[in-house]
Amino acid sequence: MKFSIDREALLEPLQVVSNVVERRQTLPILSNLLVVVEDNTLTLTGTDQEVELSARTTSLRCDEAGEITVPARKFLDICRSLPEAASMECQLQENRLTIKSGRFISHLATLPVVDFPNVEMVSNGFAFKLAANTLQQLLGKTSFAMAQQDVRYFFNGVLLETEDNLVRFVATNGQRLATSFVENIESGVGAQQFIVPRKGVSELARLLPDNSDMDVELKFSSNHMQVNCAQATLTTKLIDATYPDYTRAIPGGGGKILVGGRVQIKEALRRTAILSNEMYRNVRLTLEPGKLGMHANNPLQEEAEESVSVDYEGASLEIGFNVSYLIDVMTVMQGERVRMAFSDANSACLLTDPDDINSRYVISPMML
Repeated sequence: MKFSIDREALLEPLQVVSNVVERRQTLPILSNLLVVVEDNTLTLTGTDQEVELSARTTSLRCDEAGEITVPARKFLDICRSLPEAASMECQLQENRLTIKSGRFISHLATLPVVDFPNVEMVSNGFAFKLAANTLQQLLGKTSFAMAQQDVRYFFNGVLLETEDNLVRFVATNGQRLATSFVENIESGVGAQQFIVPRKGVSELARLLPDNSDMDVELKFSSNHMQVNCAQATLTTKLIDATYPDYTRAIPGGGGKILVGGRVQIKEALRRTAILSNEMYRNVRLTLEPGKLGMHANNPLQEEAEESVSVDYEGASLEIGFNVSYLIDVMTVMQGERVRMAFSDANSACLLTDPDDINSRYVISPMML
């Protein structure tokens, strides 16, 4: 194997795939990247056996095809350390990868390709396409609500659900829930459910190009999801579980409806939250006609309160929430106003963006 490439052309795909590789591995091969050169294309692949990520570039001069595995971090650090616009020559010599650039020369140890784990996808599995920016928006509106290391492991991921001509994403940690869908995908995809784990979600969000309307293909087998972009492919294991019926957690409606400025309420919550209990992050909301009050305190007897003007004509209500959950929802919303529906002090609140009827957010109350 022998090829020449500019530093920038190699650095971009190298950074993409190196994110998957964990620094501490039980198997030495998992610290390596698979490097394949064929048909004037360089393909780099990293994996932790849960997520596999491949990135490709054709901006090279191929003198000899071949394949080998090299230490991911060292290869990346060498590439980063070289000056901008540097030219690199890489050649496999006696089981070592020699890298030359100007007066710099290095020799990286390698491991056999046969030891590198490979994910086999079912060729005739379930598949559909979405625009990259649409997929990016669905992830952004929901993935923040995933659990972290919950014993209910199906909460440590995002539910991807298809139904007729729509695709829906759902995430929850048991105390909050986020759901968003888009229509007009390929008709006839049928009703399917897949749970994508946290790391797969994180790597996918990082992989997708910003504000791109190019199509991204999503393929599914019984236990894997594969996402094909223009210059990269992500394959992740799916969580083998049945997602609970999230629709039961979404309130049908509340008699107390509040509508207010999203940014104004969010910033007031941020200020009030500074003096909330660091462990429980609780804030007390007080609803009164035309006004939403906020109050927080902590064990040091410090407290903060603020009120904002809102459209509300219902009866007075006092209810407690995790303030971080409220701020997270109002951060992912894009519209100018937020709609909050309440039933009573012991029932969940339904938050919606009047400018985005496809997304809904539910937050359970806390004891005051």
